[in-house]
Amino acid sequence: MNRLVLALALTLTAAFVTLVHTTPGVAQIPPPASKPQRVEITQGPALEMASDDLTIIRWKTNNPGGTDVHFGVVHYGTDPKNLSQIAKSPISINRGHAETTFRVRMPYLKPRTTYYYAVTSTGSDGTSDGVKSGVAKFTTPGTGERIAGK
Repeated sequence: MNRLVLALALTLTAAFVTLVHTTPGVAQIPPPASKPQRVEITQGPALEMASDDLTIIRWKTNNPGGTDVHFGVVHYGTDPKNLSQIAKSPISINRGHAETTFRVRMPYLKPRTTYYYAVTSTGSDGTSDGVKSGVAKFTTPGTGERIAGK
């Protein structure tokens, strides 16, 4: 009897695996989500944290729609008129949420240095979400120190 139960279980498992891997539509990527009329920054941007080896900038927007993968982008530099450096971090958009929180990692900035920055976001295809912040600033901590943002 045990052999019969085991054989039946293995047969059902194999049938399920075959069905999942061969049924059209099971593994298809959904079409891009509809885009809102206008993407807006609803909170931030702000310094989330900074240490001697990592700084994170965070902000929220209404859900930008489009592709499920987006990039938060920070343009930064030590001169507010020359934000020539760029940091990008990917994020998966949750279609069921009204807002999206972007967090961009900026590793190994110079200690005790004031940086100016502006944020934006793009879809995975590089298309801008059409939103850009004003210029803000933060100062990195000294070696071995840590700053927790707001």
